[in-house]
Amino acid sequence: MPQEDPVLTSSRREMLVAFGIWLTATVYSLSYCGLYGYNRDPASLKFVFGFPDWIFWGVVFPWGLCTVASGIFAFGFMRDEDLGDPHPEESDG
Repeated sequence: MPQEDPVLTSSRREMLVAFGIWLTATVYSLSYCGLYGYNRDPASLKFVFGFPDWIFWGVVFPWGLCTVASGIFAFGFMRDEDLGDPHPEESDG
């Protein structure tokens, strides 16, 4: 069985982590906003930092957290991989 390229392996792992972060934030946002944003008495509306509470807790907070998690992942765990010489015929001459 041929050995898989390590660049492909790490790229696949990074893609799965990025997709997992996106999917988690999306599912949470849609669920929270669907539960707390619709069919609600306007008198019960509260504001958090100028946002309606369901917008803050359903959109601003999870996507802000998602941005922080993505930054930590990108700057802390992703690695540069050597892709080799893109023009090997030019470097020979």
